[in-house]
Amino acid sequence: MEADNMAAPAERSQLHVTIGQASSAGAKEVNQDFHGVLIPQDRARQLKGIAAAIADGITPSPVSHVAAETAVKSFLLDYYCTSDAWSVKTAAGRVIEATNAWLHSQSRLIEDVNRAHVTTFSALVLKGRRGYIFHAGDSRIWRITRSAPTANSPTGNSIECLTTDHRLKVSDTQSYLSRALGLAPSVEIDYRDFPLMVGDIVILTTDGVHDYLDASRIADVSTGAESLDDAATLLIDEALQAGSDDNLTIQILRIDGLGTADIDGTVDEIGQLPIISPPQPPCVIDGFRVIRQLHASNRSYIYLAQIAETGKRVVLKFPSTEVECDRQFRQRFAMEEWAARRVRSPHVMSAADCAIPRTCLYLVFDWIEGVTLRQWIDDNPRPTITTVRGILEQIGQGLQAFHRRDILHQDLRPENILLDADGTVTLIDFGSVHIAGVSETRHNPDNRDILGTHQYSAPEYFLWHGGSERSDIFSLGVIAYEMLTGRLPYGARLARAHTAKAQAAISYSPAYQFNETVPGWFDHALRKSVAVQPLQRQAVISEFTADLHRPRPDFRSGDWVPLAERDPLRFWKAVSLILFIMLLLLIYHHFAGP
Repeated sequence: MEADNMAAPAERSQLHVTIGQASSAGAKEVNQDFHGVLIPQDRARQLKGIAAAIADGITPSPVSHVAAETAVKSFLLDYYCTSDAWSVKTAAGRVIEATNAWLHSQSRLIEDVNRAHVTTFSALVLKGRRGYIFHAGDSRIWRITRSAPTANSPTGNSIECLTTDHRLKVSDTQSYLSRALGLAPSVEIDYRDFPLMVGDIVILTTDGVHDYLDASRIADVSTGAESLDDAATLLIDEALQAGSDDNLTIQILRIDGLGTADIDGTVDEIGQLPIISPPQPPCVIDGFRVIRQLHASNRSYIYLAQIAETGKRVVLKFPSTEVECDRQFRQRFAMEEWAARRVRSPHVMSAADCAIPRTCLYLVFDWIEGVTLRQWIDDNPRPTITTVRGILEQIGQGLQAFHRRDILHQDLRPENILLDADGTVTLIDFGSVHIAGVSETRHNPDNRDILGTHQYSAPEYFLWHGGSERSDIFSLGVIAYEMLTGRLPYGARLARAHTAKAQAAISYSPAYQFNETVPGWFDHALRKSVAVQPLQRQAVISEFTADLHRPRPDFRSGDWVPLAERDPLRFWKAVSLILFIMLLLLIYHHFAGP
């Protein structure tokens, strides 16, 4: 599988590489190696990157060449069919898992592994300003960095092997693969990522090459040849002359440009549209009849509107003119609609399906008739456990739809949740989402602003540690606690704690202190979901919602809970009373004398 070496001038703003490849059966009749590089164009290169893969089928197997070809082709084709929102690690990992399962299934009735669909596999994805490696077996991936010549490196080339061989030595003459695709129903894949620099060279080799050539020779030839194809061919010839009796394959990729684009071109195009003053209903904008304003803040304005041609009701969201010069806000604003088009769930607001050209910056979403969860909490100060559980499960299903796409909501709060007349819950407002796949394309990291509402944001955000699925679980736990008690589990204290020490000093107040109908086991699930330490929370949304239906295995109703934890106020009142009595006794003895 091959790709063009040259990119059009218009693509120079994107990641650009030059490649060289060569493969030979060597002393063998059949070449059981397979390799490929895929350099997609435009949007796919921006969001998915450039992929290369190499595979070496095990020598005794008559179908190993099929396994190698399948592994490489499946990776290069299926990787680009995964969600744009997925991170490289998630997308590549799932493709490799599926390929391994298929290869193993083809050999499940074969007792002799030497006749099975088994192959080594090493893959490289170049995306944004980083490289990502996936590896199983004894093929290798190398990186050459260029620098000024030194005494130890006269040419200035520094070569590093980025993979570890998965081969166990039985004797001086025998060894076997401990890890490879198709060897078992599941496979452990080595993963690592590394920064890219213009001029870096990344090389993929099979053992027929690297077992017979010094790493320094590979580096010198790869950096000194005029053509990378010529360099690959020369290295194979030298390996054969050195006595290689195996198949030989080498791929050389040189980083010629890292590009300047940050996100998907469609989002960037929308984000560059002019920002207008807030519309004054009734009015018409680009074929939308603006009916009335629904919400306003210092960052955005939201309106109910109709598509003039069809009469369909939609929601229009306009940014404030105050953020006109904030490029990062423009991109994040436009990304809301991008995310809404990729997360499909009855509990997630959808981007409206309309093709009306836009003359200014605004977003278009489907209209949902309902009230916010904030209003619902105000109207229902003492809801039943059953009602709360039903709402939380629907919120959880919406969050799961985000997480399956490698997206974090990051601003889950009652104001961003709608309930319609039928009780259906819908998540709205995606202005703070973190999209793993898009984040990898950004050359500049996100700023240190906490994007979500502080009272509902997980503690790790205040330590600048970044978020995870457990961070959204924290926000969901806070909402559950508030629905049952009308309070926040830590009040405003956690939002002011910006050090690990300060956070550790904050204690949880049990929900049953404020609502006697909350069972102890239910409160145990809430306590876990809002734990200050992320690893102490439920790992996934489904674990949290399951905990709302039955006691966790680690909950015991007979466990003694100290008064200081069950009722801190009563505890300190008791301590104060005891101290007061002791003080009175001391005063009495002082004046009464012996």
